[in-house]
Amino acid sequence: MRKRLPPLTALKSFEAAARLGSFKDAAAELFVSHSAISHQVKLLESYLDISLFERKARAVHLTKSGKAYYPIIREAFDRIAEGTELILKPKDHDILTVQLYSTFAIRWMIPRLPEFNAAYPDIKIRLNTSQVDVDFSHDDVDVCVMIGQRVSEDLHYDYLFTSEMFPVASPKLIAEQQLNEPNDLVGCPILQVHPSPHDWAIWLEDHGVKDIDSAEGLQFDSYDHALSTAMQGLGVALGMQPYVDKDLRSGMLQEIFPGQRSRAGGDWYAVCRQERMNDEKIRLFRAWLLEALAQDSQLQPLMA
Repeated sequence: MRKRLPPLTALKSFEAAARLGSFKDAAAELFVSHSAISHQVKLLESYLDISLFERKARAVHLTKSGKAYYPIIREAFDRIAEGTELILKPKDHDILTVQLYSTFAIRWMIPRLPEFNAAYPDIKIRLNTSQVDVDFSHDDVDVCVMIGQRVSEDLHYDYLFTSEMFPVASPKLIAEQQLNEPNDLVGCPILQVHPSPHDWAIWLEDHGVKDIDSAEGLQFDSYDHALSTAMQGLGVALGMQPYVDKDLRSGMLQEIFPGQRSRAGGDWYAVCRQERMNDEKIRLFRAWLLEALAQDSQLQPLMA
């Protein structure tokens, strides 16, 4: 027997008003008038023959019945949205969305992607770059590479390596500024990466430098920009492996104080949802990434 369903427009109006706690905000979200929301909610209440909201001068609050009904409707809309997305994206099952920090993407991952493509031609990589870590409850990402801590039991973490940071500059600047010990950095232009504002403060404190305000100097939105500026002799940047390995080998940058390093703010991990860790495309990418890192001679000492 066909089940009776309330009007969809009335349900949408109720869901928005219940979630936002306001007829006015619900109207703005749905691009209708306040009176239209009120009318649709009354229509639903009449259909159900129950009161869903307590109406007060400047606010609306769910009744006991409204509180019971809202999560049911919310879940139903979520399932409709998920099903619709599944139907609209039938070809995405072979696409692997990977989120990386922009500098890691440019300086390490992208040069190695041809190796992955050759090994797994049926898996298409979609790279997202961001300085903000993934929120797997909302972001459409399969795997991310991040620096941090294991914080959620709902996520699977593959430990990659532990990174160290250290001041680097062009050979010319090192000679001009006569940089022989950490305190020689006083008065030298510092290049800061604002998504990681505490890195310089950590290194300076670890090595007893007190007369430098690490918040001063040029600010950049990525390590790649800061390191490129350092190569031009315009200041001192913090190098971090694997970002800076190629520049050190080429001589474009030098580690100013060899051996005087600080540990970065966390370990590097490849992260995915726990329930999807064995999905074929995710499993293959995780295995390939771990093998590629193990073959990088510059990173091998950091993977213990």
